[in-house]
Amino acid sequence: MRLPKLNPAELSKKIAIVALGGVLNAIGMNLFLTPANIYASGFAGLSQLLSHVIEDYTPFFVSTGTLYILFNIPVIILAWRMVGKDFTIFSFISVAFMTLFLELVPIYRMSHDIILNAVFGAVVSAFGTGLTLKWGASTGGMDIVVLILSRIKGKPLGTYFFVFNSLIILAAGILYGGEKALYTLVALYVSSRVIDAIHTRHVKITAFIVTKKGPEVRKAIHQCLVRGITTLSAKGGFTDEVKDVLMIVITRYELYQLKRVLTEVDSSAFVNVLHTEEVMGLFRKD
Repeated sequence: MRLPKLNPAELSKKIAIVALGGVLNAIGMNLFLTPANIYASGFAGLSQLLSHVIEDYTPFFVSTGTLYILFNIPVIILAWRMVGKDFTIFSFISVAFMTLFLELVPIYRMSHDIILNAVFGAVVSAFGTGLTLKWGASTGGMDIVVLILSRIKGKPLGTYFFVFNSLIILAAGILYGGEKALYTLVALYVSSRVIDAIHTRHVKITAFIVTKKGPEVRKAIHQCLVRGITTLSAKGGFTDEVKDVLMIVITRYELYQLKRVLTEVDSSAFVNVLHTEEVMGLFRKD
C-alpha cells in the first residue's frame, strides 16, 4: 500500500492526528463506554456488543479490537475501489491505530455513574472521530459503508447511520435491558453533536476552481476523488487571459484532499467553495 504524495512534514502530521484519533476512541470506549455496557456507534458499537454476547453466551472470548479489524477488512477493500485511494489509505491507518489501542488501553471503570460514563465516553470518542474526519480520513466501518450506500441509492447519509445505530440500540435493549439501550441512545446523541461541531460530515459543497492548468488539475483530482467535474471556458476580466472554470460537488470528507491537490498542481488557482443545499442528477454515480 503506497501512501499519497505528501511532503514529509504534512504526512507525519496527518498520521499523528489519525493516531491521536485512534487513541481517543480507544480511551472513550475502554475507560467509559465498555465498562458501563454502553455502546458506541457503527462498527465499534457492533464489535462491543458482539464481544459481550460471545463472552456471556459462549465459552469463548473475542476482544472488541479483534472484531473491529475483522469487520473493517472487507469494507476497506470495497472503499479502495469505490471511494478513493487517499481516503482509504488513511482510513486504514485510522482503523489500525484504533484496533491497536483498543488492545493496549485496559478496560477500567473510571466512574460508577452511568450518565458520566455515557457523556464522557461519547465526547472523548467523538472528538477522536471528528479530528480524523477533519483531516481527510475516517474511522472506517459505517462511515465508509454509508458513504458508498448514499452514492448508490441517493439517500442522505444520516438515514443509514440512524437505521444501523437503531439496530444496535434495539439489540442492546433486548439482551441487556432497556436502561442500557436508553443510555446508549444518550451516548450516540452526544457523539453526533460533538462530531458535527468538529466536522460536518453530511454537508455537500460546490467548488468553483478558476485555473490556467485545467487538464492537469482535472487529472490530479480524478486520481484521488471519484467525482465528476464540469469544465467551463472563461476569460479574465482584467487580463483577457483564457482560463478554465472547473465545477465539482464534493462532501466535507473530500475537501481536505481537494485543497491538497490544488496546492500541489496549481497553488495560484482561484477557488470559491459554496454550501450546497441539494443535489439532483448524477452526483451519486460520479
